[in-house]
Amino acid sequence: MSVKWGLLSTALINEAILAGAAETSEVDVIAVASRDEARARSYADEHGLERSYGSYEGLLADPDVEAVYISLPNSLHVEWTLKALEAGKHVLVEKPFSKHPYQVAQAFDRADAAGLVLSEGFMWRHHPQTRRLVELIGTGVAGRVRVVRTAFAFDLATERGTGDTRFDLALNGGSLMDVGCYCISGLRLVAGEPVRARGEQVVGPSGVDVLFTGALAFADDVLGHFDCGFVVPRRAGLEVVGEEATILVPDPFTPRTLGIDVLRPGAEPERIPIEPANSYRLELENVSAAIRGEAPLLIGREDALGQARTIDELYRSAG
Repeated sequence: MSVKWGLLSTALINEAILAGAAETSEVDVIAVASRDEARARSYADEHGLERSYGSYEGLLADPDVEAVYISLPNSLHVEWTLKALEAGKHVLVEKPFSKHPYQVAQAFDRADAAGLVLSEGFMWRHHPQTRRLVELIGTGVAGRVRVVRTAFAFDLATERGTGDTRFDLALNGGSLMDVGCYCISGLRLVAGEPVRARGEQVVGPSGVDVLFTGALAFADDVLGHFDCGFVVPRRAGLEVVGEEATILVPDPFTPRTLGIDVLRPGAEPERIPIEPANSYRLELENVSAAIRGEAPLLIGREDALGQARTIDELYRSAG
């Protein structure tokens, strides 16, 4: 039986969510909300959704909507997650949930008390490529892991223009919040929770960080490093450096060019192929299965708290 979903906003990222939902019978997106009724109606007509609302409150009051996807600007994630939970809705909130750990804890406390599912939307974690990476590390392909490096950056002004909300300080914009959170997620997936995090940033004209680098220390003498940004050409990568081999994922976070490379001293690189899959479909299916009580939630409280704690520490250090 499918779970009935509503979209809280008409953000561009919804296109990916709707494409993923279209590939599965387990998800049925039935409604969309905007602060503008005409915009909501037009969006619903364009995407074949049966219901539209000119307010977020209107969608949350719909008794047929079981779960909501929140794709609002970063500064509104916590506020509308809490309101959705209060309305009895399960929630998938787009990353980053928050840079304040206490807010994340509060939201999960509300969800737990109400028996509702709450998850942070890191779709890359659901992809088979990520699962294969974890398997390779777990079976000791790289040997003892010593260093983990991640990167994710693009030229936001060229691609979207300087009016993009991610340049807006009041909306919790910035490269660390937008693409850097993927880098942190990758480091934490491989090495666990950091015991120390230090950051450096370059702040642009609008007041948000347009470049950010971080150095993290983990248990078992594992070191991590990442860089992210809005003012350089598009680039991404995840590298796990072990004592016996290096595992390289060239396109980890928005998997399009699929495959994992294993680099061993004195040997030809080994390419491990990965089958294509829609990360957003897998994410929606996982959350929907958790709502039905049929499968464990992949990304829950502890993961979201770990993200928020690390972001908070990095910003404090860079500041």
